[in-house]
Amino acid sequence: MAEEKKPITIITGFLGSGKTTVLNHLLGDERFADTAVIINEFGEIGIDHLLVETSFEEDELMVMQSGCICCTIRGDLVDTLADLETRTKAGDLPPFSRVLVETTGLADPAPILQTVMSDPLLVDKYRLGGVVATVDAVNGGATLDSHDEAVKQAAVADRLLVTKTDLADDGLVVKLEARLGDLNPRAPLEQIIAGAVAPDHVFGLGFYDVGGKTADVRTWLADAELEIRDHGDHHGGGHDHAAQDVNRHDAEISAFCITESKPLPWQGVKAWLESIGSLRGEDLLRIKGFVNVAEFDTPVVIHGVQHVFHPPVRLESWPDEDRSTRIVFIVRNIAKEGLERSLSTFCQAATNET
Repeated sequence: MAEEKKPITIITGFLGSGKTTVLNHLLGDERFADTAVIINEFGEIGIDHLLVETSFEEDELMVMQSGCICCTIRGDLVDTLADLETRTKAGDLPPFSRVLVETTGLADPAPILQTVMSDPLLVDKYRLGGVVATVDAVNGGATLDSHDEAVKQAAVADRLLVTKTDLADDGLVVKLEARLGDLNPRAPLEQIIAGAVAPDHVFGLGFYDVGGKTADVRTWLADAELEIRDHGDHHGGGHDHAAQDVNRHDAEISAFCITESKPLPWQGVKAWLESIGSLRGEDLLRIKGFVNVAEFDTPVVIHGVQHVFHPPVRLESWPDEDRSTRIVFIVRNIAKEGLERSLSTFCQAATNET
C-alpha cells in the first residue's frame, strides 16, 4: 500500500500582512503538533524564526513546545524538505505528518506552488494541501496597486485572511474585500484580528485545485513550470543555484539589518521611528526587530509597515544569547547608512536630555 502523501500548506501574503502572527496563533493549538514549519526569510539576516515561540534551537532548526518542527530557509525548498526527511529518519527529529510553509512577503507564489506540484523529488511524498493569503486591511489596497507579488499572492489563495481590520476604516475594508473578490472570486474571505484563525481554516483546505482558479493564475503557474523546467535543464536536473544577492529583491527593494551592541535610550528610538515613519513611510515596506533598551533588562520588539507602527512589546526574556539591538528593514530606495546615522543622532539627543 502506497504511503499517504503529506500535505504542504502555504501561507503567503505581502510584507507586514500578519503571516507570522497567524503562525504564532496556530502554534498554541494542540492540533498543530506533528507539523513541520518552514519559514522562508528574505535577506541575509532574518529574525522571524526568533519571533516564533520555541523550546529548542540549533542550526536554524527548532522543535516547538507544541511538538512541531520549525526550519528557517533562504534557499531551496526541495533541499530543505529532503533534509527534514533525512533527519527524521535518523531519529534526530520527531516525525511529522504535514508541512506549513510561510513565504517571504516578497515572494511570487507561483514558482513555489509549481515546485510542490511538479518537482520529481517531492510529488511522491507530498501534495499541495492549500494556500492561505493574508492581506493587510490598512495597507492592502495601496500594496495591490504597487506590487505585482501582492496581487499574485491574493489571486492564488484558497482562503483570504483580511488582517488588522480593527485598525482600518470600515469603508476601506469594504473596498478592499470587493477588490479581493474580483481578484479571487472563489476564495472565502475571513476577517481576523491578532492572527486568530481556526486551524481547520488553514489545514482543512483539501487539495489545491488549479482548474478552479482564474485564467491569470493558470497562466502564472504554466509560466513557472516552464521556468523551473528550463532551470533544471541548465543544471542537469539538480537544485544548485548561482550566487545572487539575497539582500536585494530588485533594483529598488533591498533588505538589511541595523545592529547596535550598546543599550539604547527608548525615547531616542521612539523619536527615530516616528521621524522615519513620517518622512519615508511609503518606502518602509517592513520593519521588525529587537531593541536592547537601556531602561529594561529584556528586549522590546518593534513592528512597522509603512506609516503604521504597532505598539512595542516587551518580552519576558531574550530569545537567544545575542543581546544586541537587531532591526531588520525591507525598504525601497533607502540607504542603510542614513538610517544608522539618524538613529545615532536621535539616541545621542535623548541621552543628552537625561
